[in-house]
Amino acid sequence: MKRSILLIITMLTAVLTIFLSLRLYAQITGAPSLTVPKASVFLDNNGKQIGDRFTAERRYWVDLDEISPFLIDAFIATEDKRFYDHNGLDYRRIAGALLKDIKSGSKTEGASTITMQYARNLYLTNEKTWKRKINEALYAYRMEVFYDKETILEGYLNIVYFGHGMYGVEAASKFYFGKSAKDLTLEESAIITAIAKGPSIYSPIENPEKSRERQLVVLSLMEEQGYITERQETRAKNEQIALKTREWADSKRVAPYFLDEVWKEAEKVLTEKGRYPAEGGWTIRTTLDQHHQQTAEEVIEKWMPDSGLQVGFMSIEPETGAVTSLVGGVDYKESPFNRATMAKRQPGSAMKPVLYAAALENGFNPLTFLSTEKTIFTYDDGNAEYEPKNFNGKFADHPISLAQALAISDNIFAVKTLEEIGYKEFGTMADRLGIDAKFPPSPAVALGTSIVTLSDMTNAYNRIASGGTAVEPMTILSITDSEGKLVYEHPKQSKKHVISEQDAFVLTHLMTGMFDPVFNDYTSSTGLSMRQKQTRPYAAKSGTTISDQYLIGFTPSLTAGIWTGYDVGEQLTDEQDKAASKNIWIEFMETAHEGQKPEPFIPPEGVNGVVIDVLTGGIAVEGCSKQRLVYVKEKNMPQKLCTDKTLREKRSSGKNDSKKFDLFPFSFFD
Repeated sequence: MKRSILLIITMLTAVLTIFLSLRLYAQITGAPSLTVPKASVFLDNNGKQIGDRFTAERRYWVDLDEISPFLIDAFIATEDKRFYDHNGLDYRRIAGALLKDIKSGSKTEGASTITMQYARNLYLTNEKTWKRKINEALYAYRMEVFYDKETILEGYLNIVYFGHGMYGVEAASKFYFGKSAKDLTLEESAIITAIAKGPSIYSPIENPEKSRERQLVVLSLMEEQGYITERQETRAKNEQIALKTREWADSKRVAPYFLDEVWKEAEKVLTEKGRYPAEGGWTIRTTLDQHHQQTAEEVIEKWMPDSGLQVGFMSIEPETGAVTSLVGGVDYKESPFNRATMAKRQPGSAMKPVLYAAALENGFNPLTFLSTEKTIFTYDDGNAEYEPKNFNGKFADHPISLAQALAISDNIFAVKTLEEIGYKEFGTMADRLGIDAKFPPSPAVALGTSIVTLSDMTNAYNRIASGGTAVEPMTILSITDSEGKLVYEHPKQSKKHVISEQDAFVLTHLMTGMFDPVFNDYTSSTGLSMRQKQTRPYAAKSGTTISDQYLIGFTPSLTAGIWTGYDVGEQLTDEQDKAASKNIWIEFMETAHEGQKPEPFIPPEGVNGVVIDVLTGGIAVEGCSKQRLVYVKEKNMPQKLCTDKTLREKRSSGKNDSKKFDLFPFSFFD
């Protein structure tokens, strides 16, 4: 009896010592970190998911109350029915597993609790050794000491691997069933739980029969333990399951070029906020308009020839600066290089509105006339010559106005304007409009020979569209962290003016002239090929070089820019290649505005409209056939009629006239 009592006391002392040692060990080592990599989620401007970014594991962390109760019950019933009763170690299961392992001479029988599985997935490997099992138990005990059951269960459900690159129940639910984990039905929950037992064995995609067998086991265990009724079990077993993995494949990544730009901006913002971008779990709400993006992609696919021609495209809201669509190339998989934001190319005549913005501040107006005959310009203190040519090789044999020069894209007028206002004024205006480029002192820069990005050029036009304000393009509306805390919200755009509202409006209406045949002269207005599709006012300008095609323009509510060309040195010779940019631009703008009323450009105070004669710049009266409404600043209102003898003499003699006028196009608004 004494020996028995002594043995019992010794055993109890040993057990107590072990438990005290475990407790002391846990207190000394402290709480183990539960941090795991989480996928960052991108949302469009309406809050709909459009993509994600992850380091190694696609995982969308969700709280316990965002998981279907069926799924929670299924995991507990299947993986650890005494989860709420033990302290991380289920001694009954451990003892039973030990006996079986000893009898078999191997380590085949598992006794891991949910906490132990969580610990293994967080800190250890899957190797079947005693050392790993002991470490697993120690980690599990520490976790139970410092964290409550709900925290452990939530972490476990968010870390389990479900095959096909999906980690956690939310990623698995979206991949297999196209829905959030909170919306899973009983039968779907049983399938998700079944997969966790062995993703390579019980995947409903790879092994539908084994997946079905395991699903039935899960449902039976749930019924045995009282989580569901027999009737629920029967119904769930007979319910047909529809996998949605095809939908996942079709929708998992929208606008890849755009999302790359978003992540670059997000990394910068988070770093400035003192956060570590790589920790993941960010929810990034973007400015993407899926209607605009889909339209851009569809019209590009429709009109881009299969010739190796490449494309850059983007659209921006004038008031907010929100980038609503972005395409950086024909195929992201073949080339993730973003030609909209990274490629620097010559914009050609698309640079002229920047030049004329500077001219409007320096004495020019829409009715400033210059002679535009063939001209040789000297520069570099007379040591160099430049002889510009027009697109069709012809020249005007009479003076033309700034309004007409921009509509038909006359090159002589542009170079003379640059000489008149000076290189400094031109470069300063480009900088104010947000263009990062070098403008060497050569007359050719007036014709867009400096290399620029499409994003800079589109932003410059967008600032004009905004009434001349310093609006900055943006792709991110807000960022929240994995705990739902707002980390960043985009501030309101600056209302500071980089050019006056009056000059911005006058320039806007100058750019509507490219669509109007009234300006036809020795060559046609440059946008007439698009006029047949045009249902609303657009202000725009195209640009052409031997290797590049640009077209940028806007309505009061949307700016869009496109570049097409070849990546390396090839010239544009094919007519289909040359036509792509205009076809894409006009079809995008028409589709993006579909169902909306045409928006007029509204003149601000200090700007007046007047119908003028295109040939003379005088106020139009009967007998002057080429009439058009233009807008000018009040001080530049014309004073003479188009029939005035002196105006006609100056036009026929080729003398310059510095009178200023105003402009608004479109015969369908007359």
